[in-house]
Amino acid sequence: MKQTEHIVKNIKPGSIAEEMEITPGDRLLQINGEVIEDIFDYQFLVEDENLMVLIQKPDGEEWELEIEKDADEDLGIEFENGLMDEYRSCHNKCIFCFIDQMPRGMRDTLYFKDDDSRLSFLQGNYVTLTNMSEKDINRIVKYHLSPINISFQTTNPELRCEMLHNRFAGEALKKVDTLYEAGITMNGQIVLCKGVNDGAELERSIQDMMKYLPQLESVSVVPVGLSKFREGLYPLESFTREDAVEVLDLIHRYQKLAYEKYGLHFIHASDEWYILAGRSVPEEENYDGYLQLENGVGMMRLLQNEFEEEYENRKNEIAKLRNSIGYVEPEEELSMVTGRLAYPLIRQMAEKVMTLYPGIRIHVYEITNHFFGEMITVSGLLTGTDIKEQLQGKKLGKRLLLPQNVLRSGEDVFLDDLTVGDLEKALQVDIDIVKSSGWDFMDSIVISN
Repeated sequence: MKQTEHIVKNIKPGSIAEEMEITPGDRLLQINGEVIEDIFDYQFLVEDENLMVLIQKPDGEEWELEIEKDADEDLGIEFENGLMDEYRSCHNKCIFCFIDQMPRGMRDTLYFKDDDSRLSFLQGNYVTLTNMSEKDINRIVKYHLSPINISFQTTNPELRCEMLHNRFAGEALKKVDTLYEAGITMNGQIVLCKGVNDGAELERSIQDMMKYLPQLESVSVVPVGLSKFREGLYPLESFTREDAVEVLDLIHRYQKLAYEKYGLHFIHASDEWYILAGRSVPEEENYDGYLQLENGVGMMRLLQNEFEEEYENRKNEIAKLRNSIGYVEPEEELSMVTGRLAYPLIRQMAEKVMTLYPGIRIHVYEITNHFFGEMITVSGLLTGTDIKEQLQGKKLGKRLLLPQNVLRSGEDVFLDDLTVGDLEKALQVDIDIVKSSGWDFMDSIVISN
């Protein structure tokens, strides 16, 4: 039998749980006589206005609490395990899996492959559906959970089995039909591998997935990430500029068809394709509200638009301030780093800041990813060691700005376990962490205004 007691970690101040004297260390056993399997059961059950909550105190005493509340009112409980269950790992052996391309000796958490549908709803993770039972699908339908993010890779059942190295991978696509018929909102992803699921196979997949519109509201196409640690793995090649042009032409053709019929562009190319093809990223309206932002779809456009908005605001403000008594022009020399993918845009933005504030000098450094290999161009996979070694002896100024995505979420540790403190000590410079928006970019540079 699955775990039926869930340990309370924190209680929100002023919440119902605090009023009922539920405290950290207590165990939640049941709600309205129902055993709670995981966070989905919990969130569904607490929507009732009248609850009977069974709590077990650390000394073993059980409390049965009657609670009356509004339907949308939360109890204010945070559990030690966010899922209220064990995380489900992936059993596929995908030919493109980046975790299989990691070097040995890194921290254990970096090697965990999740394929947990619950993380799709809670954190936006993409799942293959191969790890989901009929019971899982039925619960999604019962609770009407949306959206679920699905890693399609291809809609060709036989090819999907080959790509995922799972003989059930093709059959798992039938679960999409159930979700579609139940009106569950979905988003999709295709990791494109040269000579495998591109070309005619990609066109087939797009045509098949369009049948699920509008429930399947977006699909991203991202190029496979290839590290230098691929010995013994499926032989994959990098895409060329000509390949990128073909991918974009195909995607834009089907975007036009989808938009004419559904008012959604539906199929989206990640930013890497545009940079590789030497094309400008589309305007904001092409991204349908940035539904695929976490897959690198539209990140460059959003960053640029936010920056331009803040730049225009600052330009108008600075003109007024320069005519006022006592205004002091900001003066500072500082530096920032980014990966190869974003470098042209970041450098362009930095140059515009320097024209607006002549007293500010910004050094923008493109960091090559020696750790994973030069084919990895995103800043989120840069390591502290690469940054340290490539900035040694460079002009850094008073501060070094680092994008937030180079660090583990909520921590000051890089992928290679170097800390921000280690890097500050090695480079003898103060480090500021910059959030991902264009507004934060400007604020991080001009801290005195």
